[in-house]
Amino acid sequence: MTKENPNGEMPLDENDLADPLADQDLGPDVDAIVAERDEYRDRFMRALADAENSRKRADRDRREAEQYGGSRLARDLLPVHDALTRALDAAGDEQRASAAALIEGVELTLRELNNIFSKHGITVISPAVGEKFDPKIHEAMFEAPVPGTVAGHIIQVMDNGFMLHDRLLRPAKVGVSSMPAN
Repeated sequence: MTKENPNGEMPLDENDLADPLADQDLGPDVDAIVAERDEYRDRFMRALADAENSRKRADRDRREAEQYGGSRLARDLLPVHDALTRALDAAGDEQRASAAALIEGVELTLRELNNIFSKHGITVISPAVGEKFDPKIHEAMFEAPVPGTVAGHIIQVMDNGFMLHDRLLRPAKVGVSSMPAN
């Protein structure tokens, strides 16, 4: 007596998988039926593989849509971040003293926008002057020979860049030194 598996089914052995008609010559009609069966088995296996590939592709597309689906909206919000940052940078000590509540409101709005960006995987690329230029995340707006600098290093930052998870939304716009080597 054979032992049943936990599902109540009998386990398969090599004899269960063998073709009982393989060693017999049963005539042209049976050969045609066996050939048709084999063709259907092949079609079934191809359809099964195709369905599995479609499932994997749909799963990958769903993950990408979740992660990067908001990239157009995010790109549209970048100028808002830039405007708030410029407003704070432009405010001098006199404006900060006379319009403290307004400046505080702009700072809070920018902080909330940064929190929302962070929540959705958007990070700010803030290059520093003197940092090496990286064409993957920086866009060179101009080159200038500035004494005391190293060629290929950032000499000015015009706009910050932004990443969405591991994708570049917008490169940081920078000026790059073209100081020749002495």
